[in-house]
Amino acid sequence: MTAPSLTERNPLGTETPPILDVKGLWKVFGPKADRVVGTTLSRAELKEQTGCVAAVRDVSFSVRRGEVFVVMGLSGSGKSTLVRCLTRLIEPTAGEIVLDGEDIRQADEKRLRELRRHRMAMVFQHFGLLPHRCVLDNVVFGLEIRGVPKQDRYVRAREVVGLVGLTGFENSYPDQLSGGMQQRVGLARALAADPEVLLFDEPFSALDPLIRREMQNEIIRLHHEVGKTMIFITHDLSEALKLGDRILIMRDGELVQIGTPDEVVGAPADDYVRDFVSDVPRSHVLTLRWIMRDPLPDEPLDGPELGPDVVIRDAAHSVMSAGRPVRVTENGALLGVVTSVEILEVIAGGQS
Repeated sequence: MTAPSLTERNPLGTETPPILDVKGLWKVFGPKADRVVGTTLSRAELKEQTGCVAAVRDVSFSVRRGEVFVVMGLSGSGKSTLVRCLTRLIEPTAGEIVLDGEDIRQADEKRLRELRRHRMAMVFQHFGLLPHRCVLDNVVFGLEIRGVPKQDRYVRAREVVGLVGLTGFENSYPDQLSGGMQQRVGLARALAADPEVLLFDEPFSALDPLIRREMQNEIIRLHHEVGKTMIFITHDLSEALKLGDRILIMRDGELVQIGTPDEVVGAPADDYVRDFVSDVPRSHVLTLRWIMRDPLPDEPLDGPELGPDVVIRDAAHSVMSAGRPVRVTENGALLGVVTSVEILEVIAGGQS
């Protein structure tokens, strides 16, 4: 199955300058790490011959303003090291990290503190809440460090506490809250600084499945409301597919594939990704772009219309009950048609 082109999926996608541009990023742990940059040795060979581990190997990607960009991979793939390199919590060995035209790697300590306080905020798996402070005082902590006047920081804190659904718990302490509510406090604390980029390092891994789904929905809701650029780290494929506008898949420190959820499922880059997505119900992820076809010369074109980005599962009832080809249109232009035949092929697993 061929992936729809980037222009087909997002005509404006390549015209908007990225908010974050990462080029040739390396992080090598071990002696004389800079000499390892550019190596073609495997991870095992590198460890044996040099004592070094290349946790991130020549990774390049761009993040568009306002998108949810997910980095995923199994344990040891380098995804958490990568996100920590973006804010230099871990110092990269080589490469560029350009935020709105400014290379973060060139920032001195003072400038780096400013970037972390004002432009990028991080939400970790371990909440890091101050146990002796109530919810509101935890949320204002970052603003307090920045020197925001007391009245202003509490006004802002109350705004974001309401935004993350914690109204009524302002005076509660962390040990009085559930895991999900504690994570909301951590999220509110990050949002309070009004950063341009929010980074999440497996924030929901410690939560039980029900609370985890609840928090995933919360991220989606918040993204729709505040429109922040979000970089989200996870090892969970279903979480990546649910949250991500685009997904970067890593293995052994290297980039394996970048694509939209439907690209990753519909056109996996290699056997590793193919195995990763093998259990995903494709009708839940792929859109009509993947199955539409050109109309036949004698086919009627008076059927109902659907957009090309409608997920196949959501389109199934309309297509199956139409009785004639459904037109797939965008901005008034006919892109193709879909019938029950194409829908059933996907549902039956015969779409590849």
